[in-house]
Amino acid sequence: MRELGKQVAHLTHGGDVILLSGPLGAGKTTFAQGFGAGLNISEPIVSPTFTIARELKGQFPSGNSAHLIHVDAYRLGGNAYAPGQNAIERLLDELESLGLDEELEDPSDNTIILMEWGEQMAAALAPERLEIHIDRPLNTVSTDETSRADNELTSNGTRTVTFIPVGASWQTFDIIRNNR
Repeated sequence: MRELGKQVAHLTHGGDVILLSGPLGAGKTTFAQGFGAGLNISEPIVSPTFTIARELKGQFPSGNSAHLIHVDAYRLGGNAYAPGQNAIERLLDELESLGLDEELEDPSDNTIILMEWGEQMAAALAPERLEIHIDRPLNTVSTDETSRADNELTSNGTRTVTFIPVGASWQTFDIIRNNR
């Protein structure tokens, strides 16, 4: 996951928004660590679950400065809605209170937004984005005498990563051919 994150970072530009989704333990933060390494960020990349967002300075492969905003939206979108407010409005209000709404709507030329658990906000956030879904394998190894597998997610095995480019700027994205 780290190597994949690094490869994707080398294909990004300022203004990009990347949404990571998948179950707990899928590798979202590990991907983010590789992404940070790809942007030459020297600070440790840790899950910003309790801080919601971290801003990190790095450098694009071109040598230009990079500003990474690493967001963990896991705790956003609680159920404390105002009367008549829907889930999207609630999420946007929370992002605005954190000062992230403008960055997400129009990231600056050297800023990349990397958001974990952002799938619930995808339609409301950025019309141009790369959605990355990471699936963990199921434990299909027999665990008892009846030869039944427990079919629970496991950290063992191969993960499946799906890239969904959204918007015109991402339509030429191809991780295999390394172009965009």
